Amino acid sequence: MAYGQTADNDSIKNWTIGATPAFTFNQVSLTNWAAGGKNSLAGTFLLNMHFNYAKENVSWENLFDLGYGLTKQGSDNMVKTEDKLYYTSKFGYAAGSEKKWFYTALLDFKTQFDVGYNDPPENTLKLSEFMSPAYLNLSLGFDYKPNDNFSLYMSPLTSKTTIVLDEALSDAGAFGVDQGKNTREEYGASVKVLAKKTDLIKNVDFNTRLDLFSSLSEKPKNIDIDWELAFNMKVNDYLSAIASVNFIYDDDINFVDEESVVHGPRGQFKQLFGFGVSYKFGN
Repeated sequence: MAYGQTADNDSIKNWTIGATPAFTFNQVSLTNWAAGGKNSLAGTFLLNMHFNYAKENVSWENLFDLGYGLTKQGSDNMVKTEDKLYYTSKFGYAAGSEKKWFYTALLDFKTQFDVGYNDPPENTLKLSEFMSPAYLNLSLGFDYKPNDNFSLYMSPLTSKTTIVLDEALSDAGAFGVDQGKNTREEYGASVKVLAKKTDLIKNVDFNTRLDLFSSLSEKPKNIDIDWELAFNMKVNDYLSAIASVNFIYDDDINFVDEESVVHGPRGQFKQLFGFGVSYKFGN
């Protein structure tokens, strides 16, 4: 378990470490139920962790955002309802004595844990899996941080690598890679906005993340968008409710309908609401 430290040792006191794990679960069991229906099980695990270092003009921030959820109805196969693995590392050096602007290098990485299917619950038509796709962004820019609750990062120099290691998906040219290739490189500019507010209203915390990327070499007007908004509602020290929405638009991701017909790129929308066990530790 990670937790905040207050020791005098310089190697410890410059770190801010914390995490918020949460687990939601629901279950329905029906026996001779005249109104009909199916037995069902569903569970989602979420974990948000940060490891941040600050000393004099140096700032180093690390964030892990993990989530995985499954649901099962009756005798149907399990269906994935949440699946994300996100890591970002941001290293900055203060550009002035006020320490609001930082010269910054940023690494972003995201993928998923499990296979995704286009035909749940049959689960025969694979759409994605671990490292297919994965996205690695490396960039240099400037970070404006007026306080601990807001960050605006702007980069005129950004590389975006799309990774598709699954051979079948690679051969199909999924997620914008050329057919038979495992990677695709793009170069352009990016913006990342992070904002949070504790006790937006009593016992309700708010946080949001917005990532924008423009490939200056290919269709610069078609901006990739990844926006996430979340509210954490505290019931007591151990029970909480979580509500989040996630919107994604990527010009390189085509929409595949239930008949396996490939259409052009479309906005992707995901909404999650859960009530369960949650505990925040660290600082």
